[in-house]
Amino acid sequence: MTASVDGAAVPTWLREVVRRTPADPHRINPVLNRRAPSGATTREAAVLVLFGGPAEADPLMSGGLPAGADVLLTQRAATMRQHSGQVAFPGGASDPGDDGPIATALREAQEETGLDPAGVQPLAVLEQIFVPPSGFEVTPVLAYWEKPSAVGVVDPAEAARVARVPLHTLIDPRNRFQVHHPAGYQGPAFSADGMLVWGFTAGILAALFAISGWEQEWDRRDIRDLDTVLAEMENDIDDDHLPHKHGHRVGER
Repeated sequence: MTASVDGAAVPTWLREVVRRTPADPHRINPVLNRRAPSGATTREAAVLVLFGGPAEADPLMSGGLPAGADVLLTQRAATMRQHSGQVAFPGGASDPGDDGPIATALREAQEETGLDPAGVQPLAVLEQIFVPPSGFEVTPVLAYWEKPSAVGVVDPAEAARVARVPLHTLIDPRNRFQVHHPAGYQGPAFSADGMLVWGFTAGILAALFAISGWEQEWDRRDIRDLDTVLAEMENDIDDDHLPHKHGHRVGER
């Protein structure tokens, strides 16, 4: 279930995302059904699923998705003990002083990216999802960036990158596939601006896209080995930093 925030002014192109329950119509998204085992010790956490862009919908696009629409993502530092290097929504563990998941998500997003919470309009709160490796029960908070502020890496020990990723890039069928983890996990993934989005974050995005009206048909039979995709992306990044000569990267064949 999705609990809408009372009195929130929702841009037209985000109404379906806020009104409807996230879905997995093709049964390829294991993230949505994750619940903590009975008796398990868990910790509360929240993430900010922050959509930015014009408030006005584009009548020529599916679901009215405007050209400038984006979502705020971070890439965790490679030195972090858990989820190192993974792309994630800003967020983290609840503090005793937090007044619910919205407060947690906004506080953590400010600490991680430097955003000004005053410019963020919370729209809805999703059901908690259990994340097995960390033992967190995570509450996604959907929000609209009414007055965007400057963002960037605040603490390099926690985040390697902060990016506003265009939604049109994420829904492009060429950037969508599934990944298979050596431990057995298989689920949706996205390639965007040199980053691989998979796991919890990709699961939430895929579930929201499925109800948004923005989604384009993509090849769900395209299943790739996770380690291989990560290695390829790392090699691409390394190549991009090599010096160029006569229009080709040095060392290219």
